[in-house]
Amino acid sequence: MGPGIGKAAWVTVSAETQITDLTIDDHACLTYGEPEELLDLTAAFVRDGLAEGQRIVWLAEEPERRLAELGRRGAVARAAARRGHVTVLACQDGLLDGQAFAVEHAMRWLRDQIASTAREGYPGLRVALDMSWALRPVTGIEQLPAFEQEIAATLAGAGAAVLCQYDRERFDPVTLASVSGYHTRSVAAATYHRDALLRICRQYAPPGIRLAGQIDRSAEEALGLAMSEAIRVDGDITVNMAELSFIDLYCARMIIDAARSLPPSRKAVLRCSPVVSGRFLLLGATAVPGITLVTTHDT
Repeated sequence: MGPGIGKAAWVTVSAETQITDLTIDDHACLTYGEPEELLDLTAAFVRDGLAEGQRIVWLAEEPERRLAELGRRGAVARAAARRGHVTVLACQDGLLDGQAFAVEHAMRWLRDQIASTAREGYPGLRVALDMSWALRPVTGIEQLPAFEQEIAATLAGAGAAVLCQYDRERFDPVTLASVSGYHTRSVAAATYHRDALLRICRQYAPPGIRLAGQIDRSAEEALGLAMSEAIRVDGDITVNMAELSFIDLYCARMIIDAARSLPPSRKAVLRCSPVVSGRFLLLGATAVPGITLVTTHDT
């Protein structure tokens, strides 16, 4: 952060429900603020479902790109897709009939997915629905609350979980309020800090933390809490700074020191934009055992 930027506002760690808490029969509403958040939380949803042997279906924009992103985040979606365990489809392949939306059509698709999952012997089904299609000029969009209500009624004892994904920056508060009551869970990333300049939140797949915006020493407390919680979890950690445009030397040292404290069996991946990776190179991060520095244009 440059000169003249005042002390940031603090935000306590918050998330009504963790994505990792979801189970079969949940009808959850995920609100997200940026594509990285959507991809991270969905990857965790997919990863946990595969670990339980469940079938996964994601209706999303740009299915091929979404499938590749799931793989990059450790959900092993490509291999699972080849085995038929994971399917990523465009929304029009499930919910929409051309440029029209009708509850009956969409619910027929969902019930067919539940039935085919049971026939194929899976212990359960996880469906993620990117609701961005509802922002297009689609007829029948006024039926969206009725659709959410029908999902809730259908899931009772059906052996399926549905994660409805709403971009909180694009959907208006009235729409979000109209559908929220039909969900059993409200999901968002656990957030350590959020203001106009900086967001620090938990990353779920791969485990670690994610920083976006600009960070300097004024965010020392939130960064320290985020890093301390990350290193308490077993396994390797990732500090995702791909969307960070500035980090001062103090905060970069904090991250390096936290990574240095990991036991030899664990590693820390620092994923940075090219401008931010320069700070870590300056501080000799690549010479620290257990640290891997990755610039985003190399992935």
